[in-house]
Amino acid sequence: MSHCSMKELPVQERPYERCLKRGPEALSDAELLSVIIRTGAQGESSLDLARKVLALGRAGEGVSTILHLSVPELCALKGIGKIKAVQIQCVGELSKRIAQSSREKELVLNSPGSIASYYMERMRHQEQEDMVAVFFDTKNHLLKDMLLTRGTVNSSLVSPREIFIEALRYHAVYVVLLHNHPSGNPEPSKDDMLVTQRIEQSGAMLGIRLIDHIIIGDNKYISFKERGLL
Repeated sequence: MSHCSMKELPVQERPYERCLKRGPEALSDAELLSVIIRTGAQGESSLDLARKVLALGRAGEGVSTILHLSVPELCALKGIGKIKAVQIQCVGELSKRIAQSSREKELVLNSPGSIASYYMERMRHQEQEDMVAVFFDTKNHLLKDMLLTRGTVNSSLVSPREIFIEALRYHAVYVVLLHNHPSGNPEPSKDDMLVTQRIEQSGAMLGIRLIDHIIIGDNKYISFKERGLL
């Protein structure tokens, strides 16, 4: 099978040349993705293939489409094999980590907004609910975070024992819970309330305070602390 490479495109359409001349910010989403894809399928360029990848997303989703596509979904496109699919997924993961690390210096324990901002890109694109425990020391430094559950957050599935064994291991004195709502609506459910109560009561007995539970929606959040629920 022959492939249409970047070099076979007219010079003015080649993302590599345009990037060198004008910088990556001059490239469209499809052009940036085509640089990662590198080669197309028979009879089409990598740019055509990149456009097909982005078209798999929901209306208005744009380049964040790649954060929601699985390897099988990507491989269903002619010209995308497992290696290219993994490369695309890794680019998406890098973008989330860059967004998170850029907010690390702004992270303040007594500011729910800064904590929500720090975890927003990591959690808001998830297709299922993740619950994360975040541990802080006496100087409000982030020590560690850990994934507690993946799937629907059910109060019976979240283990206070697991949380506080880890908190004691790292000498944490404060805990913040976070989880996402894939619907984009961060309003707490009954189970969210029950989980919070159980963790708060368990921590109180050990002298390790649960100081907030933050629910991540689509670029918005709800803080139990801000609402006076903790």
